[in-house]
Amino acid sequence: MKSISWDAYQIFLTVARHGGLTGASQASGLSPATVGRRVLDLEQNVGRQLFQRSQTGYRLTADGQALFEQLQAMDAVVRKVDGWRQEAHGTSVVRLMAGTWGTWLICENIQAIRSDRDGFRLDMSVSERRATLAHREHDIGIRAVVPDEPNLTRRHAGEVAYAAYRQRNAPDGLAASWIAVSEEDAISSYLRWPHENTGASIAVVVSRPRSLLDLARAGAGQAVLPCFVGDLDPGLERAGDELKPLRHAQWIVTNSEDRHRREIRTVSDRLFRLLKSHADLIAGKRPSRTV
Repeated sequence: MKSISWDAYQIFLTVARHGGLTGASQASGLSPATVGRRVLDLEQNVGRQLFQRSQTGYRLTADGQALFEQLQAMDAVVRKVDGWRQEAHGTSVVRLMAGTWGTWLICENIQAIRSDRDGFRLDMSVSERRATLAHREHDIGIRAVVPDEPNLTRRHAGEVAYAAYRQRNAPDGLAASWIAVSEEDAISSYLRWPHENTGASIAVVVSRPRSLLDLARAGAGQAVLPCFVGDLDPGLERAGDELKPLRHAQWIVTNSEDRHRREIRTVSDRLFRLLKSHADLIAGKRPSRTV
């Protein structure tokens, strides 16, 4: 039997966690074609089909789920050893996972999360999928739902509001056009909203949520955005009231066993303070910035 490298299993884990080739490609730095080929190679080597493939992504088969559960425990051990090795060289790593706009807010305020005086490296993963911490895939996550895993610790960090935004002082005709993320990539409720409510009026479709902001600024149409993004942009204005059905709480989540590690606690506390300091803005309560 041909020996299978740990790298091959890591690719499998990445696809399973991201639900398809696009997210796995972004996370791994490999092209979607390469990721897909590596998964096929693994299936041939183990002699089992691991994924059901469809237009909406990759879903684990029963064999794939069994392998996924076994590999998560192995991956946790590997990551723990890597952390131990890095600490010995003074290069401890804190792995933070957040969605597109949570990451955007962190990047806008990065000095509040990590400074040059800190002795750790901050690794940020961007995904609309739920942060996975049960087996230490990440150290800290921002989630839109209450974590139900028994070994996770959570802190409520306020509520997130959404509204439709368009280019400021745009012509009236712009109200007829909408911008949306492709249905395949529309994982979150706010990304699905245009498809469920304005499908016939969608003029531009993109694969990443970050492009919604750029296209709305450019006058390509209306886009659903978190209020803390749209209200801060001087080139945008709300195209109506808050979309209240999309409002949700957000949580900072850590693994219970790791939450007292100094660097993890440091980043978690700073992140909590950042979100709390922006609580009104994130909840859609502040007026937009004027030009």
